[in-house]
Amino acid sequence: MHARVEFDFHTDATPEQVVGLLTDFSPERPDHWPALSRKWFEVYSVGEHEADVREGQDRPRIWAREHYEWSTPGKVTWTVVECPAVAPGSYVSLEAEPAVGGGSDVHGEWDRTSRNAKGVMAVVAMRAMGRRILPRYFKKVYDGLAARS
Repeated sequence: MHARVEFDFHTDATPEQVVGLLTDFSPERPDHWPALSRKWFEVYSVGEHEADVREGQDRPRIWAREHYEWSTPGKVTWTVVECPAVAPGSYVSLEAEPAVGGGSDVHGEWDRTSRNAKGVMAVVAMRAMGRRILPRYFKKVYDGLAARS
């Protein structure tokens, strides 16, 4: 089963902050992203415009080894390399542009293909609620970052 969800949101964070937080693979990464579990987080490599990491969450219990790429200014894409629940090649991307009046207008894409029952549950949930859940989650994280800066 496959789902592709596109969404948009505005945040007070700048495009540089949007990209910066997505590409911060320091040990504090799970502290910035509430859905990430520290126990699944592992960094394999980080380069100038790419990284390979494992990330996951506890509820539902799911993990993926993903390749992050951010060579296009303002855009970060992370693609599944290995995951028991979703197919390799599945991806998420965020692209931030400066907004009139400050902050960023962000366009996101969540594109996943399931591999098993857990993956089907995730895909079905995102088909039903992704356009509401995803922008709220990212906006909350980024507005929190902007408020701290």
